[in-house]
Amino acid sequence: MSQHIGPTKLAYSRLWHSINLEHEPRTLGRLATAIAGTLMGKHKPVFDPASDCGDYVVVTNAALLKLTGNKMQQKLYRHHTQRPGGLKEMTMERLIAKQGFSEVLRRAVSGMLPRNKLRQVRLERLKIFEGSQHPYEANLTKFWDESAQRSTED
Repeated sequence: MSQHIGPTKLAYSRLWHSINLEHEPRTLGRLATAIAGTLMGKHKPVFDPASDCGDYVVVTNAALLKLTGNKMQQKLYRHHTQRPGGLKEMTMERLIAKQGFSEVLRRAVSGMLPRNKLRQVRLERLKIFEGSQHPYEANLTKFWDESAQRSTED
């Protein structure tokens, strides 16, 4: 038995989670909520809001992300240039045409993370790809899509 009291290094180790939207397309909000919780480390027993104990998340096939309602035309992304009259607005449809679904998912996850110094550090651990190819194949340890794992085991 260990003589160490408190969280160990193993509890703080970072895993790589894989989410493939090809096998199970998910809606934007539900996916962003799950990703934000993983980036913060809420699934770990040593979770502390002030410490950064979250994992990496790799999302593939982001182009297959499902959207409900009329979000494509009605959802607005706003930013201000800090100049008088500098409010800029862009619809989700235009943002997808300009930067792709990956930016929509990144902004949704960013909005669900706490506004503190760890926010940008956590967002850097989110890797989003429009297609199925990515350079992190060797790092992946956990798969969220159990149906794909069952088919490969059979």
